[in-house]
Amino acid sequence: MKKSFFFILILMLLELVAFAQGDAGKSITVVIENFKSNDGKVQVGLYASSDKWLKDTYMGEITTIDNKSATCTFKNVPQGVYAVSIFHDENNNDKLDTGYFGIPSEPYASSMGAKGMFGPPKWNDAKFTVEGSDKEITIKF
Repeated sequence: MKKSFFFILILMLLELVAFAQGDAGKSITVVIENFKSNDGKVQVGLYASSDKWLKDTYMGEITTIDNKSATCTFKNVPQGVYAVSIFHDENNNDKLDTGYFGIPSEPYASSMGAKGMFGPPKWNDAKFTVEGSDKEITIKF
């Protein structure tokens, strides 16, 4: 009886560990291509909701550009709906420079090829779903 109890207890613990590992967050890898130069750096923002889109990042990364491309990976991201916005900080001043009427003067882009028309890209055009397995998206300038 004692052996059966310990055997069942061990099986239950193993199932609990397997469940916890299976529920771990996913990775989102963002591949960015077609930079005009390797100057500066790229700032990448991951957003988790429409009300925070382009205002408050869920996660953020700053990465270098090599051979006119860059890659960053967000780890341990729960399953859900997300969007990515990036900009090429060409002059390394840690901000998206703008010109007249607040129009960006540095290159920027969003996931799913979302483009803004008379304003920034819309959440619904940039969003994608993370579920089941890790996700890789490519953003091109």
